[in-house]
Amino acid sequence: MFDRYMIIEGSLRRTDDGFEFDVRIPYYRGIALSMIEAFEVTVDGEEVPRDRIRFLLRGREYTHDELEQDAETRWEFGEIATLRVAWPGRLEPGEHVIRQATQLRIAYLPAPLRGQDEKSLAVA
Repeated sequence: MFDRYMIIEGSLRRTDDGFEFDVRIPYYRGIALSMIEAFEVTVDGEEVPRDRIRFLLRGREYTHDELEQDAETRWEFGEIATLRVAWPGRLEPGEHVIRQATQLRIAYLPAPLRGQDEKSLAVA
């Protein structure tokens, strides 16, 4: 729905063990974290394994398995979260094409909602 707004421009940062960037939900309402089925990240055409992706919201970090268990915390529309990726030594300074997909389970939809965005982002 709001795919082109998912990846936040200028938010790509290197970390000690990889990189991170900021994202928004691709849906017009907030949802419980347990309704997030998956985050997918591709860097310059190379897919990142699921177990290397962490979701950060309001200072708390979640694995995919932890998201499934949290039915109380909500990710609200317009709220900025961070995806942290363990990618040691692989993100060189310069421009990188980041593709990110978020798959959500919405109670009244017959199939999961999948939002996808792709941007060229620079990292120092």
